[in-house]
Amino acid sequence: MAKKQAQAIDNRHYDVVVAPHITEKATLLSEHNAVVFKVANTASKPEIKAAVEALFNVTVTGVNTIVQKGKVKRWKGKPYKRNDVKKAIVTLAEGQSIDVTTGI
Repeated sequence: MAKKQAQAIDNRHYDVVVAPHITEKATLLSEHNAVVFKVANTASKPEIKAAVEALFNVTVTGVNTIVQKGKVKRWKGKPYKRNDVKKAIVTLAEGQSIDVTTGI
């Protein structure tokens, strides 16, 4: 069998994965080999999987996504709406990890 070649890093991968989402809950998920990222609102699960595998050189076993709707806030008495944020919970293969503090 031929070895699986490492995927080439495409500029689209950097557009898909926006930033790591570091919170207490996200830190607790790291015990279960999961990492949370903020991703583009138009990104699909296969795109997220391909981007994380290419950028961090890991094997992804699952991707779950959440769309957090923007809250309605007030500034100087006038209401405005925060942007919607899409988050991806990426589950990694056993024994692999990503250090999100170092960056890409």
